[in-house]
Amino acid sequence: MKLTAFTDYSLRVLIYLAMRPGQRATIAQIAQSFQVSENHLVKVVHFLGKAGWLKNVRGKGGGLELARPADRIGIADVVRDAEGDTRVAECFAADGGKCVIGPVCKLRNVMGDAVAAFYAVLARYTLEDLVRNREELAAILFHPTAGRVPARSRA
Repeated sequence: MKLTAFTDYSLRVLIYLAMRPGQRATIAQIAQSFQVSENHLVKVVHFLGKAGWLKNVRGKGGGLELARPADRIGIADVVRDAEGDTRVAECFAADGGKCVIGPVCKLRNVMGDAVAAFYAVLARYTLEDLVRNREELAAILFHPTAGRVPARSRA
């Protein structure tokens, strides 16, 4: 299963904010750190706010912050919200799609099991789990050259 860029960006925004609990950030700061378009992040942030994952504080000192602690944000829940209807094949459509073997095909059950397993693995993790390597993440996200992966030393 491949996540959409929208889901990827949703997780990146949450990771960024989880790195700085109790602090607010702007879309511009997050976009710069990840080297992504601010326009894309505006849509993502709007969605995350409506879904209850983010608080958007307006005015002086405003910005974005998590709506709840990182250890209470389940990765499976965020991915489900961002991905919406997980339709991995035509037969997952509400009407069963137009596949001629639909009524007897076993693929739907196999793919359904695979999607369930995918979400079961994600359900074992919270946003806090994704930021346990804070020092390494901070070195990349909050460095003056944010967004550039540091060169690995060559031995």
